[in-house]
Amino acid sequence: MKSNFMLKCIHVLQDPRILQNLLMEKYPSLFNDEKYLKNRYAKIFGKELNLVHPTTFNEKLNWLKLNDRNPLYTTLADKYKVKKYVADLIGEEYVVPCYGHWKTLDDIDFSALPDRCFLKMNHDSQKGVLIDKSAGIDRQLLRREFSSKRRKRNWYWPSREWAYKNIEPCILAEQYLEDGKTGDLQDYKFWCFNGKPVYMYVTNKGAVIKENFYDMNFFPVNINHGFPRQSPEFEKPTGFELMKQLAAKLSAHIPFVRIDFFEILGKVYFGEFTFYDWGGLQPFADEETDRRLGELLDLSSFKNTDGGK
Repeated sequence: MKSNFMLKCIHVLQDPRILQNLLMEKYPSLFNDEKYLKNRYAKIFGKELNLVHPTTFNEKLNWLKLNDRNPLYTTLADKYKVKKYVADLIGEEYVVPCYGHWKTLDDIDFSALPDRCFLKMNHDSQKGVLIDKSAGIDRQLLRREFSSKRRKRNWYWPSREWAYKNIEPCILAEQYLEDGKTGDLQDYKFWCFNGKPVYMYVTNKGAVIKENFYDMNFFPVNINHGFPRQSPEFEKPTGFELMKQLAAKLSAHIPFVRIDFFEILGKVYFGEFTFYDWGGLQPFADEETDRRLGELLDLSSFKNTDGGK
């Protein structure tokens, strides 16, 4: 009787697509961007990625990965370097204070840091670590969270999000944001199309992700990005109008970008730039939403595409 391993090998040899998928998962850098994205898109959406005449929101985000490679995006996606850019553009008061940045943990003089601060990497979206000197510094935890493997990982490869490709990794320490309330910190994420905020969603920073979409009057809208909706609805932040104004300034001249904010004790702080929300690989609950949002993303200013029109 053939072993399961042998049966799997035979199955792979009979269908080359299986071998290709395995290689793409294990060694993504072996494949060029377009082939890789087409393969991942087809696996997730169950249909071909149209890069010749993209029409849906997700198709256009993937088209932008391949065609809009503005070098400024590297700075904007860098969680350390972006602070100066944002401070110069809208004001330092909206930037979370930073206490320093270092290449490795061994470079950090913890005695020079405040009693409470937050350590994170500048080149990824993974969690950081709260430093609370009153509870002691867990060196083993820090070694795990900021391992050389994590520092060396290039987040461009998993979804070909070009803005992350050339970021030089570092560890930064910044002010720990807390509002004195129990529960998860809320994120206010604005979808901006050519400098115009159109929709936003509120999400939490907890283990269970929830997303509630709203229009620019903070009325709930029926956009389902694959995550459950919080009930009851989130409260409108006091700085909502200010966030809209700041999002418009920060997103000017960019075809699409998500601008994130936090509100702590009534004060607004910039969070981050995200150029390809969920990597352009997160299906909506219905295809009509994907198509309708795609109409807002105008690619006509680029050559070699009609933007799906």
